[in-house]
Amino acid sequence: MRTLLRAAAAAAVTAALLVPAGTASAAPQVDVANASGDAVVDPTYATTVTVRGRGFQSVQGGHGGIYVFFGTVRSGWRPSQGGQTGSDYFYVPDSESADNQGYQRYIAFPGSDTAGSAAGTMAADGSWSTTLVVPGATFQALDRAGKATTIDCRRVTCGVITVGAHGVVNARNESFTPVRVDDLYADGEEPSTDPVEPTSEPTSEPTDDEPTKPGKPATPTPVTLDVDRASATAGNVLAFAASGLTPGSQVSAILDDGAAGAGPFLVGADGAVSGVVTIPADTEPGTHELRLFGGLDAPSVSFAITAAPPTVSAAEPVSEESDTDRAGVLFAAGSAVVLLLVLVRLFVVRRRSHRG
Repeated sequence: MRTLLRAAAAAAVTAALLVPAGTASAAPQVDVANASGDAVVDPTYATTVTVRGRGFQSVQGGHGGIYVFFGTVRSGWRPSQGGQTGSDYFYVPDSESADNQGYQRYIAFPGSDTAGSAAGTMAADGSWSTTLVVPGATFQALDRAGKATTIDCRRVTCGVITVGAHGVVNARNESFTPVRVDDLYADGEEPSTDPVEPTSEPTSEPTDDEPTKPGKPATPTPVTLDVDRASATAGNVLAFAASGLTPGSQVSAILDDGAAGAGPFLVGADGAVSGVVTIPADTEPGTHELRLFGGLDAPSVSFAITAAPPTVSAAEPVSEESDTDRAGVLFAAGSAVVLLLVLVRLFVVRRRSHRG
């Protein structure tokens, strides 16, 4: 018995040594570097960092890809483990277009149907590269209830987050890479572009011989919100666009009294924002309302939602075909029985005629 146990142990060790090291799926790796090559962002000024990933799962022609965010995470934050944005992880919001403000990036799978809105494409070996803008040590995010909350990266650990994009959850593409917050301009050399701050100073000073005249107040841009009414059908994705909002503010889109929502979305420098929200499939047809929350203004729009088109069950034709086949089998069986009775009858009649 002892000899058998030794032989089994030796075989197990040999088998373990023969297994290639690359067969285990390694966690994805992400490198973050500022202009000096360090994973450090400035607390006051916006910092542009280069983000490079490797070891990600690349799906040729797959829908979506990965989102690259800057934010913070809590325990159990991963979407594959049930984590949700606004409660388990928070990030700097931005639009999902390729020409956004750089606070978040979308990296598409090679050959993806959504590659047109991506900031880059993942290589077949799972590597990718992009740039990300970190606005500073603090940023505004929205929780699950749509309430704005301030994230201070000097109090919590922040870093680069990657998750599956366009609703496709992929545990192999989830990662969090911490970065450090430190004063990058302690020597007095400030970046070429200072943070944008509102100013009340006039662009030109009046001369002594020209009396100061009250300036004409600028005409405020009206706040508007509209939706793609043609796609307002239960179960569809509804696109919306707003303008005249406060630049730099963050808003969330809420359908009716919370039947559906999306966000947060970052309002651009021109006061415009756009996004999509999914209409629940069980939404009753009729007039509904979409409202934006989070900014100084809360525009809303009423529109009609139509019922989802009826779906034809795939089981019905199969059932009809089965009934037809069953009827054919029964008919054939009945015909065989009748034919058998006729043959038996002829056999009996012929036998009697021979006896006679």
